[in-house]
Amino acid sequence: MIEKCKGVLEGLESLVDVGGGTGTMVKAIAKSFPHLKCTVFDLPHVVHGLQGTDNIEYVGGDMFQAIPSADSIVLKTIMHNWNDEECLKILKRCKEAIGKREKGKVIIIDVVIGNLKGDIVLDQTKLYYDMEMMVLVTGKERNEKDWVKLFFSAGFNHYKITPVLGFKSLIEVYP
Repeated sequence: MIEKCKGVLEGLESLVDVGGGTGTMVKAIAKSFPHLKCTVFDLPHVVHGLQGTDNIEYVGGDMFQAIPSADSIVLKTIMHNWNDEECLKILKRCKEAIGKREKGKVIIIDVVIGNLKGDIVLDQTKLYYDMEMMVLVTGKERNEKDWVKLFFSAGFNHYKITPVLGFKSLIEVYP
């Protein structure tokens, strides 16, 4: 996956993986981009006792309160867990975290319903995930129009959606 999306991370100096758990994704990114300062940000009890490396650190906190400052914020399968109001709060915290950085962006890896026309199996999988999110949590899967409404409501001005990860897409959101 990282090889396919390498251009997304080029030129960045720092990255925060929000809800990054034990750092599986960050470890892979740090291996391919050793110059990149990576932070795994999750609830304090999740990251407690985890040991960082030269370019990986673990920080505990609450994404609804504040997110550590960085060039890029990664939200991998986070947003679909939350309703629109909660997602708006998360995106506003992301925007604060990247500040006015020239290269600042939010990188979302999540489902975009309807972005690949003609693949009935992918469409059915996305709809299944949508039902699952509605039953298990307050979240949902979103189509491009839903995503755009959230981005612009949070104060972002530009976005790019790339369907590269099976039924998930890579979404880059810019201030």
